[in-house]
Amino acid sequence: VLGVAHGSLILAWVQQNGGVVIEWPWFETSGLDLRIGFDLSLTNLAALEFVTIMSLLGQVFALGYLDKEWSLARFYALLGFFEGAMAGVVLSSNLFLSYFVLEMLTLSTYLLVGFWYAQPLVVTAARDAFLTKRVGDVLLLMSVVALAAWAGSLDFEDLYAWAAQVKADGSVSPLLGTLIGLGLIAGPMGKCAQFPMHLWLDEAMEGPNPASILRNSAVVTCGALVLLKVMPLLQLSPVAIDVLLIVGTISAIGGALVAIAQVDIKRAFSYGTTSYLGLVFVAIAVQQPIVAVLLLFAHGLAKALIFMSVGSVIATTNCQDITELGGLGPRMPATTGSYLIAGAGLTGVLPLGCFWCFGLLVDGLWPNYPWLVPVVLLTNALTAFNLVRVFRQVFLDKPHPKTKRTPEVNWLMALPMVSLAVVVLLVPLIFHRIYPIAGVEVVTMVSMVAVVVSSLVGVASAAAISLDKFG
Repeated sequence: VLGVAHGSLILAWVQQNGGVVIEWPWFETSGLDLRIGFDLSLTNLAALEFVTIMSLLGQVFALGYLDKEWSLARFYALLGFFEGAMAGVVLSSNLFLSYFVLEMLTLSTYLLVGFWYAQPLVVTAARDAFLTKRVGDVLLLMSVVALAAWAGSLDFEDLYAWAAQVKADGSVSPLLGTLIGLGLIAGPMGKCAQFPMHLWLDEAMEGPNPASILRNSAVVTCGALVLLKVMPLLQLSPVAIDVLLIVGTISAIGGALVAIAQVDIKRAFSYGTTSYLGLVFVAIAVQQPIVAVLLLFAHGLAKALIFMSVGSVIATTNCQDITELGGLGPRMPATTGSYLIAGAGLTGVLPLGCFWCFGLLVDGLWPNYPWLVPVVLLTNALTAFNLVRVFRQVFLDKPHPKTKRTPEVNWLMALPMVSLAVVVLLVPLIFHRIYPIAGVEVVTMVSMVAVVVSSLVGVASAAAISLDKFG
């Protein structure tokens, strides 16, 4: 609560007085100046507010979800560490601090995934998730060290100036620019669960669901924000941009396809996170940073709501296999309504958040990258297919023995879930304050129709297939 309140006060102050950068010297030797710096810009503080609100809702949700957990204090301590690392990522003003807090994020992920450490499967999952993310972290460290030696500073503003200068005079070889760019991409790839480092997010589903809420909404957003901060450095290498585009495309389509094949309800949506972050990578690769930020925001809110509704189902049924669930719609109206709102917010349903994001992305891709437009539309259609598939089996199918007497969740879980559902419905109004997306003058009619049609194709396809095919 204090984090949300303080973030709101600072955000209001920055809106009136402008952004500031706060720095403290940490280590200086032989021309290397390492500083602890925080950039209190409007964008960073808005991201901080997003992180703190998601954390607050997740913590309230956890009070109901983990009400019988004997080590609740340890969970909240780890969640606080988790939130602090994410706050550091979004506020950092230099690459050194960004790398440091990303390491904190990796450690906190390991500790939260392994929260139930008495179970051997959980321990294995935590270890695998940690080692997978370490691959990206090590490659990112190589680029950080190289930039410290070549640019002489790790401050983002200094790095931008250095990149513009060396690009103009050609003093950096294409090979060096490519290696630096690939290293800078590798770190966010691991944090955003992008191919081929996507399997850690699947393993992370062994952890408590309240942590999964943050992991699939805020953590991946923080990883993508680091990529946005280093975007000017990626212009040193066309190869790095091409790799970013390829990785994003494969992750978007592959993640959506793998999600359809899942019977574990949490994993069915964790792969969807990989898919949507793939579209964010595509937006960054084609120089559409505003679209990337809007998509991160819309996806994060809707995906958090999805995992709250999924967590409610798991808490009341003690089951994650969708083939053993059914008939929950009439028994859990708040959960069912939240799931429907989240699903509409994730897909191209007019006028909710991702509809505008997809429309803007399609418009941005069409002039120079028309071959990527089908990727966006297919991802949207596959996501809609997966959402309807799970909805039919869990909420509409005939009741199973585990769901015949299932009650609605308690108020500690229902309150944050319903509150977030209201926020998801208000996302278009929030977007309008950030970016004028209120009408056809911004998103063309052709793009709007294409996005809506792709959503309808996904919904109709999932509705037409027999439930026996899904099982």
